[in-house]
Amino acid sequence: MKTIVLIAWTGAALLLAGCGGGTETRSPEKPAPQPSETDLLVIPEGSPKLARLRVEAVGQAEFESEVVTAPGKVEANSNRISRVGMPVAGRVRQVLVKLGDAVEEGQPLVLIDSPDAGAAQTAYRQTLAQIRQAQSTLAKAEKDLARVKDLYEHRAAAMKEVLAGENDLTQAQADLEQIQAARDDALHRLTLLGLKPGAAADVAVRAPLAGKILEISVVPGEYRNDTNAPLMTIADLSTVWIGADVPESMIRLVEKGEAITVELSAYPGEVFRGRVTRISDVVDPVTRSVKVQAELANPAGRLRPEMYGQVRHNHGMVRLPAIPASAVMQKEGRDIVLIEKGKGRFRERVVKTGPRRGELAGILSGLAVGERAVVDGVMLLKKN
Repeated sequence: MKTIVLIAWTGAALLLAGCGGGTETRSPEKPAPQPSETDLLVIPEGSPKLARLRVEAVGQAEFESEVVTAPGKVEANSNRISRVGMPVAGRVRQVLVKLGDAVEEGQPLVLIDSPDAGAAQTAYRQTLAQIRQAQSTLAKAEKDLARVKDLYEHRAAAMKEVLAGENDLTQAQADLEQIQAARDDALHRLTLLGLKPGAAADVAVRAPLAGKILEISVVPGEYRNDTNAPLMTIADLSTVWIGADVPESMIRLVEKGEAITVELSAYPGEVFRGRVTRISDVVDPVTRSVKVQAELANPAGRLRPEMYGQVRHNHGMVRLPAIPASAVMQKEGRDIVLIEKGKGRFRERVVKTGPRRGELAGILSGLAVGERAVVDGVMLLKKN
């Protein structure tokens, strides 16, 4: 009896298929794609592993957006560096400072015994003598002119004698003015050498700015003819630069005047702040990077040229789902997080990690705020 019923049902089905009334037969729709998750991981209740796991809800945190990080090196501010030279040729009689000394603006650095100093004093004294002579000549010309004019008024002298007297007076006045100008030049020369008129003294080379002595290339007793060669280098280190080579692909994120932070190897855990002052106009053809310089305040002098560190720059903050970085596993080149699906039930979830802040990792995709993830003990559930 069962066999007959089966045949009848099959025949009815075939009849209905043949009499579809023109209706097209459709394949069943495929289910919508589900998030990429591996098989369920189950830990029996009472297992020691389960007690060692810590599960927390995914929270939110703020992270730096578009961070630029580049190695950096402290440099002296080239706008505040002076290479002190010889003002005149001569013999170095005394060097008054040592390497590393802090000096004030105008402080004597080197004393020079120079023949030019004696020549400048002689030139000044000569102009004073010439002025006295010119003043005497001028006074005589004034008296001669007055006498000739008086004779002319009494018809005892001709007009040409008056004109000649006026010409002599004019010439005497011009000579005096010319010699006075020569005296001023000689005095200016003494001032440049740091000398006072009539005082026999060594030429003192003075500091053009306040700072520290970074280099000395002169010793007492040395005779120098070359006034272009520097005697020493002084740098004002109250502000310093830090130079960084920013990759070409990231230079669009850096602008002049923007704030940066610096961490130096010499001071671990400390953060120094500055602002970008210069961005190079060229790209290094070898490293494919662009030189960026920032200025940092250095009132205590702790930042020294040639110190190395890391320069960081960001374009604001972004709020993202956040979990401890230790909760993220690496598997086949992907980042994996374990999601709780129930008591003792877990699944691996592929996520895309983003910026980090301390021990927190930002999640760009794959996790939602509020989902429960394993944050401690993930290695106990890691599948081979």
